[in-house]
Amino acid sequence: PTGYMENSISYSAIEDVQLLSWENAPKYCLQLTIPGGTVLLQAANSYLRDQWFHSLQWKKKIYKYKKVLSNPSRWEVVLKEIRTLVDMALTSPLQDDSIHQAPLEIVSKLLSENNNLTTQDHESIIVAIAPLLENNHPPPDLCEFFCKHCRERPRSMVVIEVFTPVVQRILKHNMDFGKCPRLRLFTQEYILALNELNAGMEVVKKFIHSMHGPTGQCPHPRVLPNLVAVCLAAIYSCYEEFINSRDNSPSLKEIRNGCQQQCDRKPNLPLRLLHTSPDLVSQEATLTESRLKPVIVTSSEIHVEVERNNTANQKMTANVGNDSEPNLIDCLMVSPTCSTMSIELSAQADRILGCYVEILKMLSDYDDWRPALASLLQPIPFPKDCNLPNVFTFWQVHSCLLSVRAGKDGWFQLYSPGGVACDDDGELFASMVHILMGSCYKTKKFLLSLAENKLGPCMLLALRGNQTMVEILCLMLEYNIIDNNDTQLQIISTLESTDVGKRMYEQLCDRQRELKELQRKGGPTRLTLPSKSTDADLARLLSSGSFGNLENLSLAFTNVTSACAEHLIKLPSLKQLNLWSTQFGDAGLRLLSEHLTMLQVLNLCETPVTDAGLLALSSMKSLCSLNMNSTKLSADTYEDLKVFL
Repeated sequence: PTGYMENSISYSAIEDVQLLSWENAPKYCLQLTIPGGTVLLQAANSYLRDQWFHSLQWKKKIYKYKKVLSNPSRWEVVLKEIRTLVDMALTSPLQDDSIHQAPLEIVSKLLSENNNLTTQDHESIIVAIAPLLENNHPPPDLCEFFCKHCRERPRSMVVIEVFTPVVQRILKHNMDFGKCPRLRLFTQEYILALNELNAGMEVVKKFIHSMHGPTGQCPHPRVLPNLVAVCLAAIYSCYEEFINSRDNSPSLKEIRNGCQQQCDRKPNLPLRLLHTSPDLVSQEATLTESRLKPVIVTSSEIHVEVERNNTANQKMTANVGNDSEPNLIDCLMVSPTCSTMSIELSAQADRILGCYVEILKMLSDYDDWRPALASLLQPIPFPKDCNLPNVFTFWQVHSCLLSVRAGKDGWFQLYSPGGVACDDDGELFASMVHILMGSCYKTKKFLLSLAENKLGPCMLLALRGNQTMVEILCLMLEYNIIDNNDTQLQIISTLESTDVGKRMYEQLCDRQRELKELQRKGGPTRLTLPSKSTDADLARLLSSGSFGNLENLSLAFTNVTSACAEHLIKLPSLKQLNLWSTQFGDAGLRLLSEHLTMLQVLNLCETPVTDAGLLALSSMKSLCSLNMNSTKLSADTYEDLKVFL
């Protein structure tokens, strides 16, 4: 532009904005009144003219409020101006994010520059800007102000009435707390404020329920990840000071920051978790007298042993020297010559820890949240492409106890006897085994892994009368998992040393005698059960004589289920099996694939089997004919089976 329009006009110089509406006036024009004259702006159409008009009015008013609220004199006037500013933003016909964010930023700057406000002033301002927060996240400075209010006035009605919808919106819509950490801090402080109310955790529980909703499926997919992120960050904050102050810790701070160079730090020292020892005080007194041992940090919660072991240090230094990542599990080692170190949390940190651990327990009470929660809390995240269909939700949850690949320990390995986190003599480990065996892991493969890696702990727990471990040892004998005769005799001795073990071993011997009778040569080569036959009917039939010659069994149009697989796997000569139109499912199919490896013909037409069970058939190399018509077979699984069979 040249001439009069060569210099720009500041918004502060505009005294008035008008639409030209008199007769014979130029079309679609705006008149700006400035010192020394007027400016006429002509738009292409009425819509653009109105857009200019409202935008200029908005800019002019925002400049006015910034000027008024930057130099507050009387807070009664300031509060009135804030209310007017909020009303203007809510009634503006303009559609833009800045329409609501600009007033919030003005108020945020006002609060950050005036620290001498009373609590009543704080609450009045929060109530005044509440309508703007219904559809907008608060800016960072405003979040800090809200955090301060939650800490200082947790019982204020503003926390319940104003902050609740704001936090609900954050949890439902936030996509990444890494980009807006103040929102996460505000959510943390809000939950802690709820916990300070008279009802305490009951109020928090109601809030969590309101976030999930009354239905069986939470309609907001971001709620759970955001809640877990808030909980884990709050729990980490309880120990952050200790972690950051430990020069000899196993590079937790460096791993978090993505740094793997260790030239400026002392050599790593192996650590392990311990129980609270009754003579901890006497140990600490002894340690303080020795200058050769590390400094003690008192604690009643977590105890860590630090081993000064040259061999371990050399091994870890060698590991660090290559390109591999620092291995925390290698740092968590058991040592006979140790010094005791412990972390003592303050009363406030104890309350924070208790609150957020309880929230994690609440989250696990919702069936639809359990799979994702298990995946989020797993040491290594559960890969999405390994997820099974929704019908196997609980299998998916249970599978998160295990490691996702070889060489990476999961919760199952960490809490096994001798593991770095085991501090209860294997009770939690036994509970995990019981859960896994009750879902989809009562398989030869799982028993083989236990026999190879955890046979000693299993025998020890069975010796102490743990029924789950007694059952595990019996299954190892029944499925011929153990090849070594001496090991078999040791297992038998372990079983006979307890009442429950002796009883279950006697039952195993009875089953073995029946099995030998069943598998004795003789009997029919073909057998067809009548329609409507059940699992119990099949069991009675097979227990009535010898079926060692049975090669062809038809259960078509019967009412048998996966439970009959335990009887079918006892037929050594079975080559053809017809399960057409039965209720035989995936669990039974997995059992057949492990034991009936010589099966040649299998008819699964009109059965409820899915991809999860059908994929197990890839190990049955002798299959010549497989009918999967009218099943839930997918195209991908079909192609996979074509490769393997």
